[in-house]
Amino acid sequence: MSIEDDGLYFLPLGGSGEIGMNLNLYGYGPEHARKWIIVDCGVTFGDLTTPGVDLIMPDPAFIEERRDDLLAIVLTHAHEDHMGAVAQLWERLRCPVYATPFTAWLMRDRLAEKGLDKVVELHEIALDGRLTLGPFDLQFLTLTHSIPEPNGLAIRTPAGLVLHTGDWKIDPDPLIGETTDVDAITALGEEGVLALVCDSTNVFTEGVSGSEGDVREELIKLVGEQTGRVAVAAFASNVARMETAIRAAEANDRRVCLVGRSMHRMAAAAKHVGLLADAQPFVDEEDAAHFPKEKILYLCTGSQGEPRAALSRIAEGSHRNVTLSKGDSAIFSSRVIPGNEIGIFELQNKLAERGVDIITEHDRDIHVSGHPCREELRAMYNWAKPRIAIPVHGERRHLIEHADFARSLQVPMALAPKNGDLIRISADGPQIVDEVPSGRLHVDGNFITDADADSMRERRKLAYSGHIAVSLAITNTGELAAGPDVRAVGVADSRDYPLERFLDDLADAAEQAYERLSRRDRSDEEATEEAIRRAVRKEANRIWGKKPIVDVTALTV
Repeated sequence: MSIEDDGLYFLPLGGSGEIGMNLNLYGYGPEHARKWIIVDCGVTFGDLTTPGVDLIMPDPAFIEERRDDLLAIVLTHAHEDHMGAVAQLWERLRCPVYATPFTAWLMRDRLAEKGLDKVVELHEIALDGRLTLGPFDLQFLTLTHSIPEPNGLAIRTPAGLVLHTGDWKIDPDPLIGETTDVDAITALGEEGVLALVCDSTNVFTEGVSGSEGDVREELIKLVGEQTGRVAVAAFASNVARMETAIRAAEANDRRVCLVGRSMHRMAAAAKHVGLLADAQPFVDEEDAAHFPKEKILYLCTGSQGEPRAALSRIAEGSHRNVTLSKGDSAIFSSRVIPGNEIGIFELQNKLAERGVDIITEHDRDIHVSGHPCREELRAMYNWAKPRIAIPVHGERRHLIEHADFARSLQVPMALAPKNGDLIRISADGPQIVDEVPSGRLHVDGNFITDADADSMRERRKLAYSGHIAVSLAITNTGELAAGPDVRAVGVADSRDYPLERFLDDLADAAEQAYERLSRRDRSDEEATEEAIRRAVRKEANRIWGKKPIVDVTALTV
């Protein structure tokens, strides 16, 4: 069998062109019998451009059509953008799932929410473990990141060795877990790494990302300076930061109350794998309300301004048990994720209105990134010595910059992929041999829909210009029996042009449009409705300057 027929392929379906929503495929073998594994299967979150949508996922249609040749989903770590879509998409893929203990615990919890925990074949792999899946020999490598048990994957195939980093950084004092296994990565470099598929998030940032150990030192000091209640907002998945908040409380004679479902969930997962073992028992919310102000620290979800998260409800004064007021402090031990600025600043303004002091990473050194900056990337390339660099986990500008940076480090070849690029990896270099369908799916209530579904386009239109409904009844002889009746949702009015007048004018336009119709057209409900729809939309645009969605119902009576 020739090399052309029997090769190694990389195919990103998510995470190459955006930060988040990672889904990567590796394939080996001739096209008619190619075996595949998925590395990570994550989500991103809805925003103002996707009203009503909480979760967004990569479309797995390509591999769904080939699921008989799909050997497994392998997870590098437990962040939502790497594992949050597994429970949503598993019934389309129906394959085993492999993860290390912390990730497996959270994965099992997510599967249980979908009633799949007894169905999915979930395998727990030891840290630094190794397994064989068809032509793939996978070795888990210990890295550091902002969550327990981040793993790189050494993927060995007959065509060569790929090092897939997942999310990582170099933290000399991660507080939880081991430091980066430099010896293992260096050994791979000596063995010969064909390609490095690597995190690009901080490629524009010089220097290093910083250490959790430094954050702990500063947060302990900062909490000691506060005299009222303290609320610390952090990513729940950052268990090292959670432990730091606990240590900061204990060092300053405060007890900790977890606020928010994700905090409780992550704490349970951490204790399952032996973390947080020596922390004092957490205080429940009702009891915490009776503690002196200077004796309690609330560890809260909602650092990104999520409307339903704990800190947002506290800021609105709608939380059942927790209140913050003048003299209290809200410490944001997190960064602002691009796209979340409006929600975060609105949250902070609400807290400030209550007299709460706001402290962020811009005020004190209370956050470090979980992703590699340029000096860390330089170290990784020096250790692994790949022939090929394939940047992932970044927007287009990140990937292009990363590829250029890799070339500056004397990496012989680099390719910045797009979602859907089927890339053949060989000693001759990376080659895009095909472009396969890729896209996004929305979790919209109880349904999973295509991102370009009519419903989403209509919802965006509704958000911009509202909806008008026109109804009328027509006799068998073509005369108006009733109506037109016009109703509106989301349509503006003004003091000089009240809504009642607006709707009356639209009704007049609808009636005039009907009167202009020929007798033959009046007998055609579809033609009648379209003529009235056009007339009403045109009149609405003349009055308001916008073209709302207009629906017309003509009934023959």
